[in-house]
Amino acid sequence: MGTLLAAAVRYGYAPVMLLGINGAAIWLAGSGASKAWMLGLLGAAIMVSFTAERVLPYEPDWNRTAGDAGRDIAHSAVNETLILATVAAIPALAALAPAFDIWPVQWPFALQVLAAILAADAGITLVHLASHKIGLLWRFHAVHHSVKRFYGLNGLMKHPVHQTIEMTAGVVPLLILGLPSSVAAVLAVAVAVQLMLQHSNADYRVGPLKHVLALNEGHRFHHLKWAGIGDVNFGLFTLVWDHLLGTYSYNHARKFTSDQLGMAAKPNYPIAYLPQLAEPFRASGACQSEPDWPLSPSSLGLVSHRRVHQSDGLEGHEGP
Repeated sequence: MGTLLAAAVRYGYAPVMLLGINGAAIWLAGSGASKAWMLGLLGAAIMVSFTAERVLPYEPDWNRTAGDAGRDIAHSAVNETLILATVAAIPALAALAPAFDIWPVQWPFALQVLAAILAADAGITLVHLASHKIGLLWRFHAVHHSVKRFYGLNGLMKHPVHQTIEMTAGVVPLLILGLPSSVAAVLAVAVAVQLMLQHSNADYRVGPLKHVLALNEGHRFHHLKWAGIGDVNFGLFTLVWDHLLGTYSYNHARKFTSDQLGMAAKPNYPIAYLPQLAEPFRASGACQSEPDWPLSPSSLGLVSHRRVHQSDGLEGHEGP
């Protein structure tokens, strides 16, 4: 029975989340149901995610709290609320934005959702890349990279300022095109589902699609703690932009542990929620080894986000 359950998670978890949860969202939104369904689907996605991680964990230790569970719940609650609030505010935001009203409403609803996902993927991925290169953005993005265990809730462990910047890059261009609120609702669910899958501790498989879809097998490389080594696989939904920009990396021989995660330059990054919110505004929140605050031109310019030179951690790595 245990073997069958493990096999079901290994090969069924990703389809259930990508096709099942997202498919239900498309069906409900397309049929005009109340947006209250979003909360139900998000709850179901969280339950499926946590169950999969316990049935077939990649690293059993990552299922054990390290004094970070409350913090991760706080981050998830705040950032998911921001996403839901954005969806609720779509009509008002659309009235404020200089809309061209050229969204392809004549397309099948599922195709509209796919178009929104691909467009948002481009905006969010490029901001993510910039956040590893521009000191001011890295200050806020560093919160996400402070994790030492890799599991579902890590996806929404973000500073709310950075979460807002990413969502703005992903959603505002769509609003300008006239994005319907029903499509935005499905997009919000798809983002949450993707973040859970991308950071999941479940040892699931998607075959060759791991080179195309931005899921956990590839995203673990992004959380390696060394400068340059972890500056890969930036995509949210797909790895298309990483292939185009030369930032894609994968090595089947690489094994991951907590010792390889986080930030080599900041091993003592604050753990608690409120100190993490404050850290980007402190001198210690700069990307330099010797921070300069107030911000100097160097901390605003293009940098390697974890500025520390180490020779370890390079073995088993294949560059872009």
